[in-house]
Amino acid sequence: MTEAIESIKALATGLATTFKHLFRKPITEEYPEYKRTLPERTRARIILTCDPDGKERCVACYLCSAVCPVSCISMQSAAKEDGRRYATWFRINFARCIYCGLCEEACPTSAIQLTPLFETCERDILKLVYEKEDLLVDHGGKDKEYCFYKYAGIATDVGGKGEHNRENKPVNVKSNLP
Repeated sequence: MTEAIESIKALATGLATTFKHLFRKPITEEYPEYKRTLPERTRARIILTCDPDGKERCVACYLCSAVCPVSCISMQSAAKEDGRRYATWFRINFARCIYCGLCEEACPTSAIQLTPLFETCERDILKLVYEKEDLLVDHGGKDKEYCFYKYAGIATDVGGKGEHNRENKPVNVKSNLP
């Protein structure tokens, strides 16, 4: 007898919840016309950012492609005459990307960043393969004032060895000999 009472009580509770929501005004968001503001940490479309001086931040270190669980990032590296490394080509296949954000975490130069732009729907799957020209933006993204070469300790146009921010002068190995 108690099982029947518990079953009826559970059924009544479920029907009460349904009845309570039956007369509420529906909440419908008209998506293309109204776009909800997304949280600041939303991870969607990937961009490549620039230094404050306008030069590319990407040094083609391959860390983003190495950490990517679906292998959707590929690139080729080269070096300029002034010592700066860069990616001759950089490619992301957004058809494979799972927007995990590991590439952004692995990037030592803050070059690759994820934005809240999530509308990347295409009928042709090949249009979801983005090249460097499609990804490159003319601003610094989240880290506007950061310049990797000011801290890197590499002799470039920004400065020589020992002249970078928070860097000690190079040690003369001959003075350390006994």
